[in-house]
Amino acid sequence: MNNPLAENAVALLKQLIATPSMSREEGPTAALIAAYFEQNGVACERLGHNVWAKNRHFDPAKPTLLLNSHHDTVKPNPSWTRDPFSPTVEGDVLYGLGSNDAGGCLVSLLALFVHLYNRADLSHNLVVAATAEEEISGRGGIESLLPHLPPLSVAIVGEPTQMQLAIAEKGLLVLDCVVQGRAGHAARDEGENAIYKALPDMQWFQTYAYPKVSPLLGPVKQSVTIIQAGTQHNVVPDVCTFTVDVRVTEQYTLEEVLAIVRENVSATVTPRSVRLRPSGIAIDHPLVQAGLALGRTTYGSPTLSDQALLTQHGRVIPSLKCGPGHSERSHTANEFVLLSEVEAGIEGYMALLAGIGIG
Repeated sequence: MNNPLAENAVALLKQLIATPSMSREEGPTAALIAAYFEQNGVACERLGHNVWAKNRHFDPAKPTLLLNSHHDTVKPNPSWTRDPFSPTVEGDVLYGLGSNDAGGCLVSLLALFVHLYNRADLSHNLVVAATAEEEISGRGGIESLLPHLPPLSVAIVGEPTQMQLAIAEKGLLVLDCVVQGRAGHAARDEGENAIYKALPDMQWFQTYAYPKVSPLLGPVKQSVTIIQAGTQHNVVPDVCTFTVDVRVTEQYTLEEVLAIVRENVSATVTPRSVRLRPSGIAIDHPLVQAGLALGRTTYGSPTLSDQALLTQHGRVIPSLKCGPGHSERSHTANEFVLLSEVEAGIEGYMALLAGIGIG
């Protein structure tokens, strides 16, 4: 690597890998990121385990672009054959937990921000945020930070996309469903079996096709993932509870999907939250057009990220998900990112911003 920015970014990434940072336990990596800013002459602020900064010549009259990625990780799964907290380089490969999701993206965005921090001629303000709790969509992450940030016009969310442009992302609705029956003895014709009553509802979730299909994300997808009923073999169960995972496209609001569900099933349906909304950015947005001019491709992402929480003062912030690395490596044993991907990520972000007059 001959790029000092990339070399510094990889050095930080190695430190982050070596420092466990599972969701809600990111204090030590937040300290590392704050120290990185200090070493590079950047004034930063911290809220909980979130660390953020704005460019030196911030001008409230200019639009503001958010650069965001997360520094929490999932727990290492049992299939790791390496030490997940030992950053190991073999040729172009850097192994370690969080290296791909989303360490490579995070350090690339931080390096980009440091590079542009002192510029007085930017067309946009820049705010960078290294956030916590992304892996659990926790309330102590980007959601808690947004009220403290300046008004944002657009955001780049750093997630591994091979530097392609994810311009839409499905939202998530988790539904807890309860079907009430009546207990009785299984040997006699007594009671009302709650499991049997729940079966038509579960079949509806399996077979119903929502009429509106997203050109980027396809249909709304709903899956029954948990079911609980019964206490012993000879008692007809009086209650059956089941959980449904619903991935919602931009064609529907979460409230619209919830209304459709309630119209079609007999169960009592309770959403766990309506926070994780579908998100994205218009194809004609200058940031997307800048990426297309670089030869990037657009697509809709099935995976959830902090994009789902990018709402400020009641307004959804247009956001583009883009970053070095491969989504398929995320949460896998022996996770890795390529050093060349980090270097190309920094250069790719720079070129993207240059396309809208930044840098």
